[in-house]
Amino acid sequence: MKILFCGLGSIGSRHIKNLASVLNERKIDFQIDAVRSSDRALKDDVAPLVKNSYKSVSEIDGEYDVAFVTNPTSLHEATVRELSPIARDMFIEKPVFGDTAVDINSLGLKKGGVYYVACPLRHTPVVKRLHEFCVNEKPVAVRAICSSYLPDWRKGTDYRECYSAKKELGGGVVLDLIHEWDYLTWLLGFPEGVCSVSGKRSSLEITSDDVAVYVADFGKTLLTLQLDYIGAVPQRSCELYFDGEVVKGDIINRAVLFLKKGAVEEYPAEDFYINEMNYFIDCVLERKSDNMNTVGNALRVLRTATEE
Repeated sequence: MKILFCGLGSIGSRHIKNLASVLNERKIDFQIDAVRSSDRALKDDVAPLVKNSYKSVSEIDGEYDVAFVTNPTSLHEATVRELSPIARDMFIEKPVFGDTAVDINSLGLKKGGVYYVACPLRHTPVVKRLHEFCVNEKPVAVRAICSSYLPDWRKGTDYRECYSAKKELGGGVVLDLIHEWDYLTWLLGFPEGVCSVSGKRSSLEITSDDVAVYVADFGKTLLTLQLDYIGAVPQRSCELYFDGEVVKGDIINRAVLFLKKGAVEEYPAEDFYINEMNYFIDCVLERKSDNMNTVGNALRVLRTATEE
């Protein structure tokens, strides 16, 4: 399997290591090349995985089975356009694009190609369990939150220099924490209406929005959602309010709590990014172009998150 990575920052590096692990486990031969804008030396656990490095896609002479789009969000659309002629399938990091006005039909995507947009929370046991409840019965109300402190995200790096801190690179909670909208639309479908307030409210030295609060109407269900970079105590949870019971999914602590009954379901630690990579490779090998998060679905999620 011949693979190309466009972008090997923290996210791309995680994906390349997970990909190598999954392919080695399956005994699939592979070659990985990379397009990198930086001359920074790759880390010792990543460098041996990259055979050829390029400065731009235009330098490449040849085609690839799979391409990974893991560069900044603001570059995704242009990168997908460049890769379409030379890559059969793609794994695109979230958000799918930085602009909601993208015309998918103009991207040159191949018929029958596998184009998957990252949605790792769907591969966690907690979100899978919540999905089981919502398939059987939609809740009356949902309250969800994703809250953490941006300076604590990447130890040993200056948070002010990461893309999350820079609005011009697609940073900010609305786009950066779009995983919440992804799994919520998986649970509930797409809302009939959304309104929000967002902005830069804290003392963090960033140009991007650090908090957003949404209210959404799904017809049967009303939702409130908080996204922020300012949480001193990390929280990532979703509460489903049914008649007679409240089911809380605690994603960080891998538990589903039944608040009235007083029962708890706990799940063992597992790497949901590995789960996601296995799912993607299955899609590639089995030619599942209609996967759980196509470019079209991911663009609709983006438009929901940005109220467009």
